[in-house]
Amino acid sequence: MKIYNSHEFIREKVKGISPSMRYNSDEDFSAWQKKAREKLLELMGLPFESCDDEFHIREEKEFPDYKRIDFEFQSEEGYFVSSSILIPKGKVGKLPTTICIQGHSTGMHISLGEPKYERDVKSISGGRDFAVRAVKEGLCAVTLEQRYMGSAGHTEDGSPSCRRQNTSMATLLLGRCAIGERVWDISRLIDVICKYFSEYIDEKNIICLGNSGGGTATFYASCIDSRISISVPSCSVCTYEDSIIAMDHCPCNFIPGIRNYFEMGDLTGLIAPKKLVIVCGKEDSIFPLEGVRKTFEVTKSIYKMLSLEDDCVLVEGNGGHQFYPDEAWPVIHRFLEKKGE
Repeated sequence: MKIYNSHEFIREKVKGISPSMRYNSDEDFSAWQKKAREKLLELMGLPFESCDDEFHIREEKEFPDYKRIDFEFQSEEGYFVSSSILIPKGKVGKLPTTICIQGHSTGMHISLGEPKYERDVKSISGGRDFAVRAVKEGLCAVTLEQRYMGSAGHTEDGSPSCRRQNTSMATLLLGRCAIGERVWDISRLIDVICKYFSEYIDEKNIICLGNSGGGTATFYASCIDSRISISVPSCSVCTYEDSIIAMDHCPCNFIPGIRNYFEMGDLTGLIAPKKLVIVCGKEDSIFPLEGVRKTFEVTKSIYKMLSLEDDCVLVEGNGGHQFYPDEAWPVIHRFLEKKGE
């Protein structure tokens, strides 16, 4: 068959490529995890060079139900990340802590429930005020500004710069990618909160949660960082064929060469034995339900092989590309209770 459409050609080519590092049941699983994690780090251009954190508190604010501390830290030499931690009032001792990652939006202020632009109101009402909700659930919450979004990079109307100005593509010239940069920042954030907020943070119960681009960062960070104990990627986990390859996506969703080695379902083997809550919308047009379910079938088979089939859950919301807090939080609490047994 002759193909003259280049996109169609790539889609057909991908169908003929079996991921070369997919787990084989003949392998030792721990050995496979080590090998696969090293390959994923290589593809993302990680690790970066370590640096001093140069931690600095910007401001402390009191709210009726929590205290908020705004801070910044150096993630890699010369690059600083804006963050906030919300600490519930009336709680004693170290608490489970949720790292809240916004997707393609005007910034982390949405997690904090503070609209800056008119369209932020819809995002917040749609369940994307992750940090505020986490505090209501009795947990500490931490936000960070993802690269190329919010104060870390936006256009005049507040939209992320990763697409419009192709800033996230420039990093490819250095052998790295936006996902790798965001994953690095999440790991550095964990370093910082465990160091400077240790009186509040239960280091054995660190949750990472995000929607859309934030779900993507959550997913890959959970593949890499063992300190994340519960992973909650939303509207982001799907076969590459059904989503990233099939339709228009921001360039920052791409990791060069990854489909030669893994499908997204294969990579959930790097999240195990963490608790995994995959959230999706049944009507999500850019992460189609069929591809999500196919990915979860692979996930379920891996967790079942490890006798952990009850530690991965697919939450399907009755709607589109958004977070579903009322459906997801009961599962998170169930996993926290299970960990405490």
